[in-house]
Amino acid sequence: MNESITQDNLYLLLPFKVSYMADMLKEDKNISLVDAIKQIYSSATYKRLEREESKAWNLGPATLYYDFTHEQSE
Repeated sequence: MNESITQDNLYLLLPFKVSYMADMLKEDKNISLVDAIKQIYSSATYKRLEREESKAWNLGPATLYYDFTHEQSE
């Protein structure tokens, strides 16, 4: 069985990471879950996350959220 992460199967990991990040954003900003998800999917952090070669998928949701919040403050 091939257990390596490729661009073709990376999409399987993304909902888990995004859902945790969206919950954190929802709580921090007191916004709806839908708005939180939209912000994350339109961010540079997500664009990096969806590219396998960036290896951002190795990062945990808390680290990704940290990156996302710092991207927003720039």
